[in-house]
Amino acid sequence: MKTLKITTVLVAIIIATGFASQLMAQELTGREIVDKVYNLPTGEDQTSDLTMTLINKSGQERIRKIKQFTKDLGDVEKSIMFFQSPADVKNTSFMNWTYDDESKSDDQWIYLPALKKTKRISSDSKSDYFMGSDFTYDDLGDRKLDDDTHKLMGEETIDGVDYYMIESTPQDEEYMYSKTKTWIRKDNFIGLKKKFYDEDEELLKILKIKKFEEISGFIVITSSEMENVQKNHRTTMILNNVEINTNIPTSKFSERMMMRGM
Repeated sequence: MKTLKITTVLVAIIIATGFASQLMAQELTGREIVDKVYNLPTGEDQTSDLTMTLINKSGQERIRKIKQFTKDLGDVEKSIMFFQSPADVKNTSFMNWTYDDESKSDDQWIYLPALKKTKRISSDSKSDYFMGSDFTYDDLGDRKLDDDTHKLMGEETIDGVDYYMIESTPQDEEYMYSKTKTWIRKDNFIGLKKKFYDEDEELLKILKIKKFEEISGFIVITSSEMENVQKNHRTTMILNNVEINTNIPTSKFSERMMMRGM
């Protein structure tokens, strides 16, 4: 049920090796390539410390420290994050539930301590930007495979690494992005760069994966950057202290825990 989501929720994969596997991959369609990215295993649960840095056009930075948890329950994947600093966002929390059912949309909630209440994110608000970052609420969820039409546009070699170039066009003409373009590694199916285009098909944002590393047998993206080229604003995500399969209790993912905090 994993997707190309660009969020604080971690992307983890098992590296594919072998000449025979590469030959098979060369014959894949655009949809089949994206399907492999969507369904790469990530472990039963993950815990990490996230440093989110917001950088404006003048180079000024705002740094936010977050603790996040993710758990795959089979028919639903649940994630929750708790803001720890600075003071103006401390104790804010965000929760996302992504369902394996293709017909069911994500559920999302945010807890704002100043209001002392949990707010459910409506479908109309999914295009809003999350906590001043360059990620929308929709970016933080999981997009279903068949929400888009995926076309293999070609292949490209960058710094000695071979990539598939995939263009994905939404089935819903009212969707916030008119299309996306993703560069996916042929050896392990990691999407290392993704371009987002606005409703006028102008380039809006670029997601770049800066670093990934193997942790507990999985490859985890530990450094990424989303750049809004129209606003000249960037958001970086750095992960530390990543732990996988630590048996996080299901009770961690509830509105009560959002209000209670860690």
